[in-house]
Amino acid sequence: MATVPVTLRYDSRDPFAVRMHFPAPATLEDSEVTWAFGRELLAAGVSAPSGVGDVRVRPYGYDRTAVEFRAPQGVAIVHLRTGELRRFLRRAQGAVPWGREYQYLNLDQGLSELLRNGR
Repeated sequence: MATVPVTLRYDSRDPFAVRMHFPAPATLEDSEVTWAFGRELLAAGVSAPSGVGDVRVRPYGYDRTAVEFRAPQGVAIVHLRTGELRRFLRRAQGAVPWGREYQYLNLDQGLSELLRNGR
């Protein structure tokens, strides 16, 4: 199994999502790829299988969590150390507490972007 240096990020400006960045050598497109998916999905998947769509998360063995990405081109599975993932989720919760995500949304900006892109 190849080791790929992925980066997991959380930004309070998009409080419901986390992003996983893959470097170009690890992708079929030979360019960086970023997947955005629910922070809640990631947190739930640490202790029980979660997700039914393009992203699924589940415990894997004693100290790993598997994140599975599904696309028409195929499936990629990333194994993360569960302890590191829990620390990441605690830091994200420190930035935006669970259940308070709506307070961090900029609805005016989001609506403006939707209207601008809809023209």
